[in-house]
Amino acid sequence: MASATQFTTLAAIFNDQVASLGTAPALHFVRDGETVTKSWQALGSDVYRWTSALARLGVNQGTHVVHWSSNRWEWVVTDLALHCLGAVHVPVHGTLSGRQAADQMIHSESTVAIVSGAPLLRKLSSFRDELSSSIQWIAYDPVKTSPWGSVDSFEARLADGDVAEGERLAAQTAAGLDPDARTTILYTSGTTGEPKGIMLSQRNLVSNSAALAHTFADQPPGLRLNFLPLSHIFGRTCDLYTWITRGEELALTQSRETIVDDCQRFRPTAINGVPFFFERVRQKLEEKCKADEPGVLMKLLGGNLTGCFSGGGALHDHTYEYYDSQGIPLMQGYGMTESSPVISFSTLENRRRGTSGPGVDGVEIRIAEDGEILTRGSHVMLGYWKNESATSAAIQDGWLHTGDLGRLDEDGHLTITGRKKEMIVTATGKNVFPSHIEDMLCRDPLILQAVVFGDGRNCLSALLVPDPDVLKAEIKKNRIWVFSRKGAVKHKRVRKLYRERIDRQLAELAHHEQVPLFTVLDHGFTIESGHMTAKLSLRRQVIEQDYKTNIDAMYR
Repeated sequence: MASATQFTTLAAIFNDQVASLGTAPALHFVRDGETVTKSWQALGSDVYRWTSALARLGVNQGTHVVHWSSNRWEWVVTDLALHCLGAVHVPVHGTLSGRQAADQMIHSESTVAIVSGAPLLRKLSSFRDELSSSIQWIAYDPVKTSPWGSVDSFEARLADGDVAEGERLAAQTAAGLDPDARTTILYTSGTTGEPKGIMLSQRNLVSNSAALAHTFADQPPGLRLNFLPLSHIFGRTCDLYTWITRGEELALTQSRETIVDDCQRFRPTAINGVPFFFERVRQKLEEKCKADEPGVLMKLLGGNLTGCFSGGGALHDHTYEYYDSQGIPLMQGYGMTESSPVISFSTLENRRRGTSGPGVDGVEIRIAEDGEILTRGSHVMLGYWKNESATSAAIQDGWLHTGDLGRLDEDGHLTITGRKKEMIVTATGKNVFPSHIEDMLCRDPLILQAVVFGDGRNCLSALLVPDPDVLKAEIKKNRIWVFSRKGAVKHKRVRKLYRERIDRQLAELAHHEQVPLFTVLDHGFTIESGHMTAKLSLRRQVIEQDYKTNIDAMYR
């Protein structure tokens, strides 16, 4: 294959890989309990057939297509077909409510909607009158009845598509599409404020995936395991587009619950994930008293890994060190949807604990006077869809203002120190970055999730979510008599146990960074509850609003 830097569109890169790699394996997934493998040639036939079918439905360059589905092979085929047509892909996170999905469909002005099946259509049924009656509906799974009447079947439409026609359309797009054309609109998960539609171009996506591919140019193509939601830019660029650019193999997990089983099935060489996943794997091994066994982590994750890559949040130092001790380098990166997403990235040869590595090829990084991280390059978004004021605030003189705080060392390695909007200023005037304290609290196996508050207050407080299995074991070990989950988290001996763990974890912090007030919850923060984003980041403002009564009660 020619160098990825010679191409300006993902359609061109994909067409070249199909032609050059032919019968080599490309995509693996599970259907009805059996592993299915698609070669590059077979995948190309599916994509070109679907390209043809969508074109016959009126999808062409610039058409906005909303796509609401969890990861599956059809998701990959649809994304690539939309690239081959030059259409604008608007992916919706699979866990959103009907209200949230409908709002994004309306705001994006999509005229075609592709969904996984009837359950998601039912979520949207209450908003039928708000959605355009001219939307063309397509479903992957069979739909018997729908509030919109007829819903096209993906399987039937795919069968009617013509491979040669789709290939011709893909070649036409690859040759003539403006690399700065709007390619996708991604709605932010919204850890703070309302979601905004981020517009990315072909140049954004191609340059970022090419930069990642160049970073690993000395390593032979391997097999990537994907469990990150493809509706999020982390999974889309770092799994999907980097897989295509490098001409590797990609395996799709069946669900979040089957990741370890799928590691055994596919034996990946690389895994992209969020810190929460890597930390949970370590904690589960500790709970089984196996964490210190030599080679146990490598065996658990398939036995073939050359490294894992963490992004989407801060990686705990002790997690980094544990994976290193088990012979699996855990490399941290940093980015955001507005930057396609990768800004900096660690590699096997260039990694340091606590940093997210140097900037990737073509990416400039500088630190503003107030400590904010700024970045410039071809990875920076086009702007926010229908929101010029937000675009002007985010991009100034070509520099994207990330909203994150950090520092660069003498070798250009970036360390994230906090987020400007999340900084707590206590009543005594002390500045506190809650994420740092939360990370330290979650090092304790008893604490699965932690959210720290205290803005304008005289001290800090925290909402804590216990690891249910670890707490259950501690209750049994200490012979604490409880009869329900609610009773357990309120029991004075359980609270004493958490008090000791909090004090131990924060012992080295300053007085104003201690957490004297806390509440142990009997339930966790989830994507479904709206308290976590698709990349498993806590939505701090939403939590603070929903748990205002609990927080106020601590200070009383």
